[in-house]
Amino acid sequence: MIRQRHAISFFLRADMFIRHIALLPLLLGLILLAGCAPPALPAEPDPSPPAAQNVQELVLATTTSTYDSGLLDAILPDFEAKTGIKVDVVAVGTGQALKLGEAKDADVLLVHAKNREEQFVQEGHAPFRKDVMYNDFVIIGPSNDPAGIRGMTSAADAFKNIAESQSLFVSRGDNSGTHMKEMSIWKSAGIEPAGEWYESAGQGMGAVLTMTNEQQAYTLSDRATYLSRRDGLDLDILVEGDPMLFNQYGVLPIAQDEAHQDRYERAMAFVDWITSPETQQLIAEFGKEQFGQQLFHPNAR
Repeated sequence: MIRQRHAISFFLRADMFIRHIALLPLLLGLILLAGCAPPALPAEPDPSPPAAQNVQELVLATTTSTYDSGLLDAILPDFEAKTGIKVDVVAVGTGQALKLGEAKDADVLLVHAKNREEQFVQEGHAPFRKDVMYNDFVIIGPSNDPAGIRGMTSAADAFKNIAESQSLFVSRGDNSGTHMKEMSIWKSAGIEPAGEWYESAGQGMGAVLTMTNEQQAYTLSDRATYLSRRDGLDLDILVEGDPMLFNQYGVLPIAQDEAHQDRYERAMAFVDWITSPETQQLIAEFGKEQFGQQLFHPNAR
């Protein structure tokens, strides 16, 4: 009986062994398939925007003089630190800055053509303008001064001498605040400038100073940009001090519809900041250490 049970047990184990042997090809196939399976797909990216995209931005359209002089580099970090608003600076001539504001491609303007700015407000593109600071324009030229204008107190008379002697004059020619001032001086002198002696560059102040220096010509510049570039120029200030050369800067927030009031609020934050006593003091101090004199005079009320 016991032998019979052992026999039965032996045959059962043998049968199971045979079945396992029969399954080996199947198991090997499964293992090979598992090895050839494609890798797992990467996890879906998080659709939520990164924190950096949530930073508020402000588009400031301003003149090349505030940019080229280094003023904005000196004072804008204070605004960004206090408000958390990043400023995107577009440095162009005043005329182009006003066009950007009219098209609402800028949120706030810092420019220097007061009559044109007041007209801009009357047209409804900005609710108001505020004085921010002032400096002055100067007539610069080569030290040998072929037009003989050194020390003259009338900008219009100096321009007459330049035209009559047909000494080379480089104009901004870009409808900037500086170009508008230049044209008003020519008008006061009773002259419409034209001819080979008069070159219209269509460039910013920095580029015009370089061109004027290369050609040893005359030009009209704001004092701040000239002083910031003086070390690389062989040009002198020849005429200054005429009240006609006064240069006022103003700030204008761009009017927005109800859907874009957030942009207007950021613009107002900038207006409040740049006309505040603290920022006015920053403007007053700019240039004293580097250039030995004040480049802009704050006069916000």
